[in-house]
Amino acid sequence: MKVYKFGGASVKDAEGVKNVAMVLETQGFEKCLLVVSAMGKTTNALEKVVEYYFKKQNYQDEIETIKQNHIEIAKGLFEDNHAVFGEISLFFDDIDSFLRRNKSPNYNFVYDQVVSCGEMISSKILSEYLNDIQFFNHWLDARDYIKTDSTYREGGVKWQETEHNISKLDKINCYVTQGFIGSDDNNFTVTLGREGSDYTAAIFAYCLNADEMTIWKDVPGVMTGDPRKFENVELLSNISYEEAIEMAYYGASVIHPKTLQPLKQKNIPFFVKSFVEPKKPGTKVGNSEENELLESYILKENQTLLNVETRDFSFIAEDHMSLIFGLLAKYKIKVSLVQNSAISLALCLEDKFGNANDFNEELQQSFITQLTKNVSLFTVRNVNLDTLDQFYKDKKVLLEQISKKTFQMVTL
Repeated sequence: MKVYKFGGASVKDAEGVKNVAMVLETQGFEKCLLVVSAMGKTTNALEKVVEYYFKKQNYQDEIETIKQNHIEIAKGLFEDNHAVFGEISLFFDDIDSFLRRNKSPNYNFVYDQVVSCGEMISSKILSEYLNDIQFFNHWLDARDYIKTDSTYREGGVKWQETEHNISKLDKINCYVTQGFIGSDDNNFTVTLGREGSDYTAAIFAYCLNADEMTIWKDVPGVMTGDPRKFENVELLSNISYEEAIEMAYYGASVIHPKTLQPLKQKNIPFFVKSFVEPKKPGTKVGNSEENELLESYILKENQTLLNVETRDFSFIAEDHMSLIFGLLAKYKIKVSLVQNSAISLALCLEDKFGNANDFNEELQQSFITQLTKNVSLFTVRNVNLDTLDQFYKDKKVLLEQISKKTFQMVTL
């Protein structure tokens, strides 16, 4: 069985949905499972609904705008009397009804119940369209299969239960389901982290013992750098799981960081291909003697640099580290880079949930700190150490770190 994942850019409009069918025609539409993201910028728009709700602003108009966008897409795919239009209305009625009845002050809980609707609607539209053109499939609610804990916006997968549920699927059929979402023991929706649809595809691939998994992007595959940010980049035809994990960890947006581990465990080949040119080979991630180690560039923006010093000029010791990293876990802040000296510690942080100020305030009870926001982390993998000078040009460097294969700098 094959698992395909189509991101928001691939289904952003009616032509995009039709193109998915064209891609499937080139690949063969049998014994496969499709994971689909929300259409276009729907997730961003639904995030605004949640923001307005908590600010007690008019979120209903935002819901109506998103609804009409989906109806317009559906008009380009279906006859006027198609049942899918009723389905679209029901999804948006559910969002409005939930927000009117909700009593929970938990932002993350409300976020997951609302924002997850983007995937529900896009998957329903794609499934219905494919059935209409004789690409017969079953629509699945991913929440019935992927079970998680109750860590809203960053759900931890309960693997044993999830594998039990997914293994029941009949592998001779085709399915369409949602990325990004699962459910907890109370059947509340829990999202798997921003851009988590790749991870969903890997979960299904692992549990189905899939022959392969493919993510369809608007780029030719995994490049040596984001072509929107770097010049003269080239395609990496073959890379190892390990290299892909490193690139994803450092911020390569083409692959979600959690995607590789389930695939590596079962040696499931993983492809990144272009939905614009589906017949081209793209990038293969897996075990191969042809794996490439080309110099690659990754820019991770909107980071936060934290400098920590002890108040009494004592060493940064293990008990200090334990306290600092315990607070990082408490505030769900990810560490992208660490550098320490005798009496100081520098951390480059990714603050997805906007908790850096609260974290810093609590940290200042024990340490002297300095917080610098909106910095960038620039990483070069497989770096040629003889040509490092070129990377310093026109940059204000706040921190740098060099190892055998990797060069990193934090810049303003």
